[in-house]
Amino acid sequence: MTASTTESQALTAPGGHPQRWLVLGVICLAQLTVLLDNTVLGVAIPSLTRELDASTADIQWMINAYSLVQSGLLLTAGNAADRYGRKLMLGTGLVVFGAGSLAAGLAQTSGQLIAARAGMGIGGALLMTTTLAVIVQIFDDSERVKAIALWSTVSSLGFAAGPLIGGVMLDHFWWGAIFLVNIPVAVIGLVAVVALVPESRHRAGDRPDLPGALLSTAGMTALVWAIITGPEHGWTSAQVVVPSLTGAVVLGAFALWELRTEHPMLDMHFFRNRTFVGAVAGAILVAFGMTGSLFLLTQHLQFVLGYGPLDAGLRTAPLALTVVALNLTGLGARVLPRLGTPATIALGMALVAAGLAAIAVLGGRNGYGGMLLGLVVMGAGVALSMPAMANAVMSAIPPEKAGVGAGINGTLAEFGNGLGVAVLGAVLNSRFASLVAVPAASLPAALAAAEGPADRARIADAFASSLQTSQLVGAAAVLAGGLVAALLLRRAERDSGA
Repeated sequence: MTASTTESQALTAPGGHPQRWLVLGVICLAQLTVLLDNTVLGVAIPSLTRELDASTADIQWMINAYSLVQSGLLLTAGNAADRYGRKLMLGTGLVVFGAGSLAAGLAQTSGQLIAARAGMGIGGALLMTTTLAVIVQIFDDSERVKAIALWSTVSSLGFAAGPLIGGVMLDHFWWGAIFLVNIPVAVIGLVAVVALVPESRHRAGDRPDLPGALLSTAGMTALVWAIITGPEHGWTSAQVVVPSLTGAVVLGAFALWELRTEHPMLDMHFFRNRTFVGAVAGAILVAFGMTGSLFLLTQHLQFVLGYGPLDAGLRTAPLALTVVALNLTGLGARVLPRLGTPATIALGMALVAAGLAAIAVLGGRNGYGGMLLGLVVMGAGVALSMPAMANAVMSAIPPEKAGVGAGINGTLAEFGNGLGVAVLGAVLNSRFASLVAVPAASLPAALAAAEGPADRARIADAFASSLQTSQLVGAAAVLAGGLVAALLLRRAERDSGA
């Protein structure tokens, strides 16, 4: 596997690379492996606790080590792919991810498993950035939206299938099998990448931006750490405030450095591009609404309706399955050319907002049936808006910076995910605290302090009311964000056509 071919060789005649759809299947397989590992570990927690004698802190680190390392390295990984070759980095990511999976499956202690998960996060960062960058290189403008829609579908499929696959594996094998199953997939993917994926890289000869890589990695790691530990420690605690401020300061230093260095890994002038800024705003707010909503719904399904963790996860699957079904039929790819990017994003985010509102109004007292409609409507909105926004982000960035563009896209999703959990969770907790007279920071604690069935029912009703308020706040934020994103994109189109 070499990195000697030029950027122009990655794109052949008009229409893109002759084996582009087969290549898309290969990189989607690699993407799916990474995404499954984000969700599959949750169902293995009881087994890990029992067989590795893992503490609660150990379990949290097993989950967080992967996402923390992956999120912190996204921009750096994207820059490395642009500089040294996207095929090279895709293959490297598969090797690192496969080796980490082997180490995780054979781990004998909690510490070994945490270290292996961190190694898998390095491979995951390389894979998450290079897959989207390769799509930009091998598809021309006429097919890129459809290809990105199918790529986006893999994200939803990974979310829906993770708990199912994990549950099936644990029913028949020991916990290590959920990691070892990644190895044959990584090997098949590596062989296919070597044989099929064209090499492409930025040949301008820029010097590596090592200070930028260090600052971006440190800043994003601190910020993501604050986001993922916020629900546990409280958003105003020192454990969250200190890394938040540290991350903000370091990322500010990163921005200043990128503005002044001759060869920046991230050109800050992208943020003057209205198309880029509009797509950025939309991407953050869709992730905000979807992840924040699912965070709250999972609590409602378990604490109020009484479902177990796996059953609760399965009942959120209609959202992901709707995204998969609509993208596989090519709905978004057909709608986008007819309506244009601004209108498609506005329509998609309006549907996401409508889904959130439906869950708030119908899901509070009507049980799961009331939530189902909202989940399906949200899925339709995500299927329309996410591919359009990913395409807008990548279209606003020069092709030679496709890896960095993919890193930005992934970083935005992580930021929106954390923001959704933080803001909507804070709204829920604030409303719940105002309705419940007992000094409890969570629903389980409040129920434990209840005095009889009537008090428990009152507390459950208060939680449902708080959930409704937070969902409506999320719906309003997503709708407003969709309108802002559409306005910015419309102005950008008008300016470019002038």
